[in-house]
Amino acid sequence: MIILTCNNISKTYVIDQILEDISFNIEDGDKIGLIGLNGSGKTTLLNILAGETPKDSGDIYIRKDLKIGYLKQHSNFESNRTVFEECLQVFSPLIEMELRLRKLEKEISIKSSEGLSKELDKLMNEYSYLLEKFNESNGYGYRSEIKGVLKGLGFKEDEFDKQADILSGGQKARLSLAKLLLEKPDLLLLDEPTNHLDIEAINWLESYLKEYRGAILVISHDRYFLDNVVNRIFLLENRKLKVYNTNYSRFMTERKKELELLKKTYENQQKEIKRQEEIIRRFSNYGGQRYIRQAQSRQKLLDKMKTLDKPVDNKKIKISFEPKIKSGKDVLRVEGIGKSFNGFELLKNIDFTIYRGEKVGLIGPNGIGKTTLFKIILGKIPYDSGNIILGHHVHIGYFDQEQSNLNLSKTVIDEIWDENPKFDHFQIRSILSRFLFIGDDIFKEIEELSGGERGRLALLKLMLSKANFLMMDEPTNHLDIYSKEVLEDALQDYEGTLLVISHDRYFLNKVTDKILELSEKGITEYMGNYDYYLEKKNQVEIEEEEDFKTKTQIKLERKKEREKLAQEKKRKEEIFAIEKSIEEMEGRIEELDELLCDPELYEDPDKVVELTKQREKLQQELDSLYDTWIKITEF
Repeated sequence: MIILTCNNISKTYVIDQILEDISFNIEDGDKIGLIGLNGSGKTTLLNILAGETPKDSGDIYIRKDLKIGYLKQHSNFESNRTVFEECLQVFSPLIEMELRLRKLEKEISIKSSEGLSKELDKLMNEYSYLLEKFNESNGYGYRSEIKGVLKGLGFKEDEFDKQADILSGGQKARLSLAKLLLEKPDLLLLDEPTNHLDIEAINWLESYLKEYRGAILVISHDRYFLDNVVNRIFLLENRKLKVYNTNYSRFMTERKKELELLKKTYENQQKEIKRQEEIIRRFSNYGGQRYIRQAQSRQKLLDKMKTLDKPVDNKKIKISFEPKIKSGKDVLRVEGIGKSFNGFELLKNIDFTIYRGEKVGLIGPNGIGKTTLFKIILGKIPYDSGNIILGHHVHIGYFDQEQSNLNLSKTVIDEIWDENPKFDHFQIRSILSRFLFIGDDIFKEIEELSGGERGRLALLKLMLSKANFLMMDEPTNHLDIYSKEVLEDALQDYEGTLLVISHDRYFLNKVTDKILELSEKGITEYMGNYDYYLEKKNQVEIEEEEDFKTKTQIKLERKKEREKLAQEKKRKEEIFAIEKSIEEMEGRIEELDELLCDPELYEDPDKVVELTKQREKLQQELDSLYDTWIKITEF
């Protein structure tokens, strides 16, 4: 069933047209990924659907009573309520209903003792109706539901009583998402919902959204998330929207084939146009009435030809990381590192080794100490115990997710030129253009740049460092999908060593060949990419679960299995007995039907009545047997 339709939606800001003749349908249960370059109009489209931004033209048809929920990318709210109390606001009608039920219970108790039957009946009817409604709305389970959603999104139980207005920006975003999921709207509009979530929370959100009964339209740069959740892709490109009924990976395969075909068709048409133009030019130069007529005829055909638009060539950054010198075989050895803050032990007995050429992913929940460990290795903060040993000729290049190594007061060109004074003006402009800093963009102050632009500039500085050991903290944050793919290709071709913190599972899968999982227990090493890590992790959990079972548990399970087999045997015997009874009953009814078909019988009306009653009784018994048989066989 279609719940929302857009026809020819357009939107312009001053002179820049953002959306042009956008048309699509959303059906109940659809899971849709909205993708496109940064600045292509994705958030504008969501704002229009949510009714927060007016459209310039076109029509939007929304199903009557459709409840739309919208999660903005940047959510900031002030509240003096706690985290849990904020979520309770979603269930205000249910809480009021619960209070009314308690009040009715008291009134019913009073009226019962007074013996007022009419008033009691009225109260009982209202109580019965409200109780049924309360049960249907999960009245006895909403508090558990709140706890489940908050924990799933990474809140610890001791954070439930924190005041919402003292939360960090990331925590507020997670709280906004929690409230939205608890509201259960018919259509969820989500703008980058995986921002501020660690891998564990993203996995939980994926499972939740896959089972979600309503429709979802989600903007996300998390390709692994898109693959696991969506069944349709909306591509917003050059102000237009194109629909693909598939997940992200299959969309990319289709898209590449589509672009190759479009490019080839366009090039062939351009060749044919040039050939025809050359023939027209020759015929016109020959002179003579005959050649001029032929030239005019060809020109008319050429004018009528529907020329194809040039295929979209998305501007992509061009990255290549090249180490200046080769490092020794042992790049980094971390031995027994410990670090505490104000008596809280964040890191304890951290041990691992990284060898030349390895591409290592460091993962773990938010707040576990990944960035702290990076800063310890880089010598930016001291550690309490252990050793950090860097290998021979190791030259570190660091990508900071906060981009603190960028001077906000400098212009883009000065930031690069000051650290690379040997470059001339042409070389600097050429390098900056590879990272999409073109024209007056190079004279912008870094403070004015977007998150994506700052990320590109930080990557450019890292590329120019010629480091043979790259340490990268969330390098794909703020990058669009196309830029992520370019970065992945560059890191795959990189001949140096990589240690990267990332929540981007698609990125980890494509780039890394070793995973280090940081947990409260320390570091666990997995010799493979992210999928390999998941496989091994699940295998270990299953083995631990099996090892945990006591002999008593095993005996109980075997006892239950025996009981189950005995119940199944008994069920089969009951089915056989019922089927035999049904067969006998049908035989007796058939005999009665034959008797009732005898014309002579109707000379004795009393006998007819008696046989008819017998048949009706037998039919009722047969119907009852069939009902019982259906219930048992469906078990």
